Amino acid sequence: EKGKEVMLSVLPWYHVYGQTVCLNSTVALQGKNIVLPRFDPEEVMKAIQKHRVTLFPAVAVIYNAINNHPNVKKYDLTSLKAGISGAGPLPLAIQETFEKLTGAIICEGYGLTEASPVTHCNPIDRELRRVGSIGLPFPNTDAGIMDLEEDRFLGPGEEGELVVSGPQVMKGYLNRPEETAKTLVEVDGKTWLRTGDIAKMDEDGYFYVVDRKKELIKYKGYSVFPREIEEVLFKHEAVQDAAAVGIPDEAVGEIIKVFVVLKPEYRGKVTEADILEWCKKNLAAYKIPKEVEFRDALPRTIVGKLLRRVLREEEIQKRQTG
Repeated sequence: EKGKEVMLSVLPWYHVYGQTVCLNSTVALQGKNIVLPRFDPEEVMKAIQKHRVTLFPAVAVIYNAINNHPNVKKYDLTSLKAGISGAGPLPLAIQETFEKLTGAIICEGYGLTEASPVTHCNPIDRELRRVGSIGLPFPNTDAGIMDLEEDRFLGPGEEGELVVSGPQVMKGYLNRPEETAKTLVEVDGKTWLRTGDIAKMDEDGYFYVVDRKKELIKYKGYSVFPREIEEVLFKHEAVQDAAAVGIPDEAVGEIIKVFVVLKPEYRGKVTEADILEWCKKNLAAYKIPKEVEFRDALPRTIVGKLLRRVLREEEIQKRQTG
Protein backbone atom coordinates (compact mmCIF):
# COMPACT_ATOMS: atom_id res chain seq x y z
CA GLU A 1 0.00 0.00 0.00
CA LYS A 2 1.60 3.26 -1.14
CA GLY A 3 2.91 5.51 1.61
CA LYS A 4 2.28 3.02 4.41
CA GLU A 5 4.89 0.26 4.06
CA VAL A 6 8.03 -0.11 6.16
CA MET A 7 10.80 -2.04 4.41
CA LEU A 8 13.69 -3.76 6.19
CA SER A 9 16.87 -3.87 4.09
CA VAL A 10 19.50 -6.43 5.02
CA LEU A 11 20.39 -7.42 1.46
CA PRO A 12 23.28 -5.40 -0.05
CA TRP A 13 22.19 -2.68 -2.43
CA TYR A 14 25.28 -3.19 -4.59
CA HIS A 15 23.81 -6.57 -5.56
CA VAL A 16 21.09 -6.30 -8.20
CA TYR A 17 18.60 -8.37 -6.16
CA GLY A 18 18.99 -6.20 -3.05
CA GLN A 19 18.86 -3.01 -5.10
CA THR A 20 15.62 -4.04 -6.81
CA VAL A 21 13.60 -5.56 -3.99
CA CYS A 22 14.85 -3.39 -1.11
CA LEU A 23 15.78 0.00 -2.56
CA ASN A 24 13.84 0.49 -5.79
CA SER A 25 10.62 -1.07 -4.54
CA THR A 26 10.61 1.17 -1.44
CA VAL A 27 10.90 4.24 -3.65
CA ALA A 28 8.07 2.95 -5.86
CA LEU A 29 5.90 2.35 -2.79
CA GLN A 30 6.80 5.73 -1.25
CA GLY A 31 7.62 3.84 1.92
CA LYS A 32 10.09 3.99 4.79
CA ASN A 33 13.32 1.98 4.53
CA ILE A 34 15.07 0.63 7.62
CA VAL A 35 18.63 -0.20 6.59
CA LEU A 36 20.94 -2.51 8.53
CA PRO A 37 24.65 -2.57 7.58
CA ARG A 38 24.85 -6.37 7.82
CA PHE A 39 22.68 -9.34 8.68
CA ASP A 40 22.49 -10.22 12.34
CA PRO A 41 19.39 -12.22 13.38
CA GLU A 42 18.99 -10.45 16.72
CA GLU A 43 19.35 -6.97 15.19
CA VAL A 44 16.82 -7.89 12.50
CA MET A 45 14.25 -8.99 15.07
CA LYS A 46 14.86 -5.85 17.14
CA ALA A 47 14.35 -3.68 14.06
CA ILE A 48 11.13 -5.46 13.06
CA GLN A 49 9.69 -4.98 16.54
CA LYS A 50 10.89 -1.37 17.00
CA HIS A 51 9.92 0.00 13.58
CA ARG A 52 6.87 -2.23 12.97
CA VAL A 53 8.36 -3.47 9.71
CA THR A 54 5.81 -4.72 7.16
CA LEU A 55 8.00 -5.95 4.25
CA PHE A 56 11.09 -8.10 4.60
CA PRO A 57 12.75 -9.32 1.37
CA ALA A 58 15.48 -11.85 2.07
CA VAL A 59 16.88 -15.24 1.11
CA ALA A 60 16.24 -18.70 2.50
CA VAL A 61 19.32 -18.74 4.74
CA ILE A 62 18.22 -15.50 6.43
CA TYR A 63 14.68 -16.71 7.11
CA ASN A 64 16.18 -19.96 8.40
CA ALA A 65 18.56 -18.16 10.78
CA ILE A 66 15.62 -16.32 12.34
CA ASN A 67 13.57 -19.52 12.57
CA ASN A 68 16.34 -21.20 14.55
CA HIS A 69 17.39 -18.27 16.74
CA PRO A 70 17.00 -19.09 20.47
CA ASN A 71 15.43 -15.68 21.19
CA VAL A 72 12.95 -15.60 18.33
CA LYS A 73 9.90 -15.88 20.60
CA LYS A 74 11.00 -12.92 22.69
CA TYR A 75 10.24 -10.49 19.88
CA ASP A 76 6.97 -9.32 18.37
CA LEU A 77 7.28 -9.97 14.65
CA THR A 78 3.58 -9.81 13.86
CA SER A 79 3.79 -6.45 12.05
CA LEU A 80 5.26 -8.32 9.06
CA LYS A 81 2.88 -8.66 6.14
CA ALA A 82 5.11 -10.24 3.53
CA GLY A 83 8.55 -11.39 2.56
CA ILE A 84 9.99 -12.07 -0.88
CA SER A 85 12.53 -14.85 -1.22
CA GLY A 86 14.99 -15.07 -4.08
CA ALA A 87 18.62 -15.84 -5.03
CA GLY A 88 17.98 -19.56 -4.62
CA PRO A 89 15.34 -22.13 -3.70
CA LEU A 90 13.16 -21.64 -0.61
CA PRO A 91 12.77 -25.00 1.17
CA LEU A 92 9.18 -25.63 2.21
CA ALA A 93 10.13 -26.35 5.84
CA ILE A 94 11.78 -22.91 6.17
CA GLN A 95 8.83 -21.14 4.57
CA GLU A 96 6.24 -22.83 6.77
CA THR A 97 8.16 -22.22 10.00
CA PHE A 98 8.71 -18.51 9.31
CA GLU A 99 5.08 -17.97 8.37
CA LYS A 100 3.91 -19.66 11.59
CA LEU A 101 6.25 -17.52 13.68
CA THR A 102 5.26 -14.20 12.13
CA GLY A 103 1.89 -14.58 10.44
CA ALA A 104 3.46 -13.11 7.28
CA ILE A 105 3.35 -14.62 3.83
CA ILE A 106 6.59 -15.39 2.00
CA CYS A 107 6.35 -15.32 -1.76
CA GLU A 108 9.09 -16.97 -3.76
CA GLY A 109 10.30 -15.16 -6.85
CA TYR A 110 12.92 -15.66 -9.50
CA GLY A 111 15.42 -13.74 -11.54
CA LEU A 112 19.04 -13.44 -12.57
CA THR A 113 21.51 -10.65 -13.17
CA GLU A 114 21.12 -10.99 -16.94
CA ALA A 115 17.45 -10.03 -16.53
CA SER A 116 17.94 -6.99 -14.31
CA PRO A 117 17.13 -9.24 -12.25
CA VAL A 118 13.45 -10.14 -11.70
CA THR A 119 11.33 -12.17 -14.14
CA HIS A 120 8.84 -14.08 -11.94
CA CYS A 121 7.11 -13.77 -8.59
CA ASN A 122 4.16 -15.26 -6.77
CA PRO A 123 1.17 -13.03 -6.05
CA ILE A 124 1.25 -11.73 -2.46
CA ASP A 125 -2.03 -13.46 -1.79
CA ARG A 126 -2.44 -16.76 0.07
CA GLU A 127 -5.17 -17.94 -2.29
CA LEU A 128 -3.23 -17.14 -5.47
CA ARG A 129 0.27 -18.05 -4.29
CA ARG A 130 1.46 -21.55 -5.12
CA VAL A 131 3.91 -22.95 -2.61
CA GLY A 132 7.01 -24.36 -4.28
CA SER A 133 6.48 -22.23 -7.38
CA ILE A 134 8.45 -19.16 -8.45
CA GLY A 135 5.12 -17.73 -9.56
CA LEU A 136 4.06 -16.00 -12.75
CA PRO A 137 6.10 -13.97 -15.25
CA PHE A 138 6.16 -10.22 -14.65
CA PRO A 139 4.15 -7.90 -16.95
CA ASN A 140 5.65 -7.59 -20.44
CA THR A 141 7.74 -10.70 -19.73
CA ASP A 142 7.41 -13.94 -21.66
CA ALA A 143 8.68 -17.23 -20.30
CA GLY A 144 8.74 -20.78 -21.54
CA ILE A 145 10.30 -24.20 -21.12
CA MET A 146 12.73 -25.21 -23.87
CA ASP A 147 13.90 -28.71 -24.71
CA LEU A 148 17.42 -29.43 -23.42
CA GLU A 149 18.59 -30.86 -26.72
CA GLU A 150 16.95 -28.63 -29.34
CA ASP A 151 15.41 -25.17 -29.60
CA ARG A 152 11.75 -26.11 -29.26
CA PHE A 153 9.24 -25.28 -26.56
CA LEU A 154 7.71 -27.91 -24.28
CA GLY A 155 4.21 -28.16 -22.87
CA PRO A 156 2.83 -27.98 -19.32
CA GLY A 157 4.37 -30.47 -16.91
CA GLU A 158 7.41 -31.16 -19.10
CA GLU A 159 10.86 -30.39 -17.68
CA GLY A 160 13.36 -28.39 -19.69
CA GLU A 161 15.39 -25.19 -19.52
CA LEU A 162 13.61 -22.04 -18.37
CA VAL A 163 13.93 -19.25 -20.96
CA VAL A 164 12.69 -15.67 -20.67
CA SER A 165 12.18 -12.71 -22.98
CA GLY A 166 11.36 -9.13 -22.09
CA PRO A 167 12.60 -5.54 -21.84
CA GLN A 168 14.69 -6.38 -18.76
CA VAL A 169 16.82 -8.99 -20.57
CA MET A 170 20.40 -7.93 -21.30
CA LYS A 171 21.72 -7.16 -24.79
CA GLY A 172 24.70 -9.43 -24.15
CA TYR A 173 27.94 -9.82 -22.21
CA LEU A 174 30.40 -6.99 -22.75
CA ASN A 175 33.19 -8.08 -25.14
CA ARG A 176 32.20 -11.75 -24.78
CA PRO A 177 30.44 -12.62 -28.05
CA GLU A 178 30.85 -16.39 -27.66
CA GLU A 179 29.24 -16.42 -24.22
CA THR A 180 26.47 -14.15 -25.50
CA ALA A 181 25.74 -16.53 -28.38
CA LYS A 182 25.43 -19.45 -25.97
CA THR A 183 23.08 -17.57 -23.64
CA LEU A 184 20.79 -15.68 -26.03
CA VAL A 185 18.89 -17.72 -28.63
CA GLU A 186 16.45 -16.54 -31.30
CA VAL A 187 13.32 -18.60 -31.86
CA ASP A 188 10.47 -17.49 -34.11
CA GLY A 189 11.89 -13.98 -34.38
CA LYS A 190 12.17 -13.41 -30.64
CA THR A 191 15.31 -13.38 -28.49
CA TRP A 192 15.24 -15.65 -25.44
CA LEU A 193 17.59 -15.76 -22.48
CA ARG A 194 18.72 -19.22 -21.44
CA THR A 195 18.68 -19.17 -17.64
CA GLY A 196 20.56 -22.41 -17.01
CA ASP A 197 17.78 -23.60 -14.71
CA ILE A 198 15.70 -26.71 -15.27
CA ALA A 199 12.04 -25.95 -14.67
CA LYS A 200 8.48 -26.80 -15.60
CA MET A 201 5.23 -24.89 -16.06
CA ASP A 202 1.77 -25.95 -14.92
CA GLU A 203 -1.52 -25.58 -16.79
CA ASP A 204 -2.15 -22.16 -15.21
CA GLY A 205 1.18 -20.65 -16.20
CA TYR A 206 2.94 -20.95 -12.83
CA PHE A 207 6.60 -21.94 -13.09
CA TYR A 208 8.57 -24.32 -10.88
CA VAL A 209 12.38 -24.45 -10.82
CA VAL A 210 13.65 -27.99 -10.41
CA ASP A 211 17.39 -27.27 -10.19
CA ARG A 212 20.44 -25.81 -11.89
CA LYS A 213 21.22 -27.48 -15.20
CA LYS A 214 24.95 -27.54 -14.40
CA GLU A 215 24.40 -29.12 -10.97
CA LEU A 216 22.31 -32.09 -12.07
CA ILE A 217 23.80 -35.28 -10.59
CA LYS A 218 24.21 -38.28 -12.89
CA TYR A 219 24.19 -41.58 -10.97
CA LYS A 220 24.16 -44.87 -12.89
CA GLY A 221 22.34 -43.16 -15.76
CA TYR A 222 19.73 -41.61 -13.46
CA SER A 223 19.28 -37.85 -13.21
CA VAL A 224 19.16 -36.71 -9.59
CA PHE A 225 18.26 -33.15 -8.61
CA PRO A 226 20.21 -31.83 -5.57
CA ARG A 227 17.27 -29.71 -4.46
CA GLU A 228 15.05 -32.76 -3.97
CA ILE A 229 17.57 -34.31 -1.57
CA GLU A 230 18.05 -31.00 0.25
CA GLU A 231 14.29 -30.59 0.72
CA VAL A 232 14.21 -33.98 2.46
CA LEU A 233 17.14 -33.05 4.69
CA PHE A 234 15.53 -29.77 5.75
CA LYS A 235 12.56 -31.72 7.07
CA HIS A 236 14.79 -33.47 9.63
CA GLU A 237 14.41 -31.75 12.98
CA ALA A 238 18.19 -31.55 13.53
CA VAL A 239 19.17 -30.02 10.18
CA GLN A 240 19.81 -26.29 9.92
CA ASP A 241 21.42 -26.20 6.47
CA ALA A 242 22.20 -28.74 3.77
CA ALA A 243 23.69 -29.22 0.32
CA ALA A 244 23.87 -32.18 -2.05
CA VAL A 245 26.53 -32.50 -4.74
CA GLY A 246 27.70 -35.05 -7.27
CA ILE A 247 31.29 -36.27 -6.98
CA PRO A 248 32.86 -37.86 -10.11
CA ASP A 249 33.19 -41.64 -9.88
CA GLU A 250 34.43 -43.97 -12.62
CA ALA A 251 32.06 -46.79 -11.69
CA VAL A 252 28.72 -44.98 -11.43
CA GLY A 253 29.26 -41.55 -13.01
CA GLU A 254 28.80 -39.51 -9.86
CA ILE A 255 28.17 -40.43 -6.25
CA ILE A 256 25.92 -38.29 -4.10
CA LYS A 257 27.47 -36.59 -1.09
CA VAL A 258 25.59 -34.33 1.30
CA PHE A 259 27.02 -31.63 3.52
CA VAL A 260 24.95 -30.92 6.61
CA VAL A 261 24.96 -28.17 9.24
CA LEU A 262 23.25 -29.35 12.41
CA LYS A 263 21.33 -27.08 14.75
CA PRO A 264 23.50 -26.30 17.81
CA GLU A 265 21.45 -28.42 20.21
CA TYR A 266 21.88 -31.52 18.04
CA ARG A 267 25.62 -31.30 17.41
CA GLY A 268 27.40 -34.35 18.74
CA LYS A 269 24.11 -36.20 19.12
CA VAL A 270 23.01 -36.82 15.53
CA THR A 271 25.34 -39.01 13.47
CA GLU A 272 26.02 -39.55 9.79
CA ALA A 273 24.17 -42.85 10.09
CA ASP A 274 21.09 -41.02 11.40
CA ILE A 275 21.09 -38.73 8.35
CA LEU A 276 21.49 -41.64 5.95
CA GLU A 277 18.66 -43.53 7.63
CA TRP A 278 16.41 -40.48 7.25
CA CYS A 279 17.26 -40.31 3.55
CA LYS A 280 16.53 -44.02 3.09
CA LYS A 281 13.05 -43.50 4.53
CA ASN A 282 12.26 -40.51 2.32
CA LEU A 283 14.07 -40.98 -1.01
CA ALA A 284 14.12 -43.47 -3.86
CA ALA A 285 17.07 -45.88 -3.65
CA TYR A 286 19.09 -44.20 -6.42
CA LYS A 287 18.75 -40.79 -4.75
CA ILE A 288 20.14 -41.86 -1.37
CA PRO A 289 23.49 -40.19 -0.57
CA LYS A 290 26.55 -42.37 -0.24
CA GLU A 291 28.42 -39.99 2.03
CA VAL A 292 27.55 -37.44 4.73
CA GLU A 293 29.84 -34.71 6.06
CA PHE A 294 28.99 -32.36 8.91
CA ARG A 295 30.13 -28.74 8.67
CA ASP A 296 29.82 -25.63 10.78
CA ALA A 297 28.68 -23.60 7.75
CA LEU A 298 28.19 -23.92 3.99
CA PRO A 299 29.71 -21.61 1.35
CA ARG A 300 27.29 -18.95 0.12
CA THR A 301 27.39 -15.73 -1.89
CA ILE A 302 26.96 -12.29 -0.34
CA VAL A 303 23.19 -12.65 -0.73
CA GLY A 304 23.05 -16.17 0.66
CA LYS A 305 22.97 -18.25 -2.52
CA LEU A 306 24.33 -21.75 -1.94
CA LEU A 307 27.63 -22.45 -3.73
CA ARG A 308 27.44 -26.15 -4.45
CA ARG A 309 30.27 -25.88 -6.99
CA VAL A 310 32.67 -24.83 -4.21
CA LEU A 311 31.83 -27.94 -2.21
CA ARG A 312 32.23 -30.10 -5.31
CA GLU A 313 35.59 -28.54 -6.19
CA GLU A 314 36.85 -28.93 -2.62
CA GLU A 315 35.83 -32.58 -2.59
CA ILE A 316 37.46 -33.32 -5.96
CA GLN A 317 40.67 -31.63 -4.84
CA LYS A 318 40.68 -33.57 -1.58
CA ARG A 319 40.32 -36.89 -3.38
CA GLN A 320 43.00 -36.05 -5.93
CA THR A 321 45.54 -35.15 -3.24
CA GLY A 322 44.47 -38.20 -1.31
